[in-house]
Amino acid sequence: MKGRKANRGLMLCAAFLLSLTCLSPAWARDIEDRLHALMAEHDTVGLAVVVVRDNAVVYRNSLGWKDRDARIPLEEDDVFRIASISKSFAVTSLLQLVEQGRLSLDDEVGGLIGFPVRNPAYPAQAITLRMLLNHTSSISDGPRYGSLDVINPAAGDGWRDSYADRAPGTQYEYSNLGYNMVGTIVERVSGQRFDAYVREHVLDPLGLYGGYAPEALDADRFARIYRWREGEGFVRSDQAYAPLGERLDGYATGYDTPMFSPTGGLKISAPDLATYMRMHMNLGEWNGVRILSAEHARAMQTPTVEGDESAGYGLALRTDSALVPGVVLTGHTGSAYGLYSSMFFEPEKKYGFVVITNGSRGEEAFRTEVNRALYAHFIAEAAAAE
Repeated sequence: MKGRKANRGLMLCAAFLLSLTCLSPAWARDIEDRLHALMAEHDTVGLAVVVVRDNAVVYRNSLGWKDRDARIPLEEDDVFRIASISKSFAVTSLLQLVEQGRLSLDDEVGGLIGFPVRNPAYPAQAITLRMLLNHTSSISDGPRYGSLDVINPAAGDGWRDSYADRAPGTQYEYSNLGYNMVGTIVERVSGQRFDAYVREHVLDPLGLYGGYAPEALDADRFARIYRWREGEGFVRSDQAYAPLGERLDGYATGYDTPMFSPTGGLKISAPDLATYMRMHMNLGEWNGVRILSAEHARAMQTPTVEGDESAGYGLALRTDSALVPGVVLTGHTGSAYGLYSSMFFEPEKKYGFVVITNGSRGEEAFRTEVNRALYAHFIAEAAAAE
């Protein structure tokens, strides 16, 4: 194990040194100065960025604080809870099981999850797995979605509150509860605990460090997350990395899965997330390792429903034409506890960006401006110079 870690460290170091040769010192300073200026403008705690161009990492940097209270600087291999980008890991896992013929996207959710899943206003209409994946199931988020008890009729009368008053399959409404159900189905079909399945079938094959259970990871690598509160300033969100501890005692496989938060609970570094992004950018394969078939990787990226005027949603990935005006990118955003993340790529031209901040007063605006700065510097200016 130590040898593997050492070899991987050498590989990362070599790749980083190679990427630096793509940038002149002045050009690298220009973008770093721009990022520092944006951080100052938006009062940002820390920022991790990775830029991929022509399938290669051409820039990565970590700025600001990993722990604002202890004044510990952010380092490039520090780990973040990436929030809703996690959804794509759940669907990647699910589609592997589809490829094995163990389930279908047109299967009814109730038959997969072990209790009835029917909108009480439309009891004759089936809710399919595909509807969960593209947020058209009519399952909505109530005050909490960290337990299946909120939608299981056997757990109480409140299950009706988990449904919107519209027919399944007719309208997009983002549903975190739906994605915790997706993770549960992965567990029920595979027979493996959700976090173990993702580690064995997605993370480890790609050589990525990360996971869902905080106690299974090195807590010294956690980038602490801060939420801005008016009148209080930045407040650390320790709940983001709260150990599961005794909650795992008596864990019921195939029901307690939301404990790991398939909808938003993955912890991973920005460089490793960029490797995962390149796998999707290259239709399910990276560095000789195939994670998904090209067919299913393409299905994740292909919009099946309109999210808003600038976005179309596929299966845990979406297209976006507003992040960089005039450019259509594919990926996902995340926000929780004060963290804001994004992973977007251009699958044909083979470039993309990972942007993660562990606290900013600018929130979504800061994340957007960083993406636009990276695009302008590394894609638009580079193309103009060729």
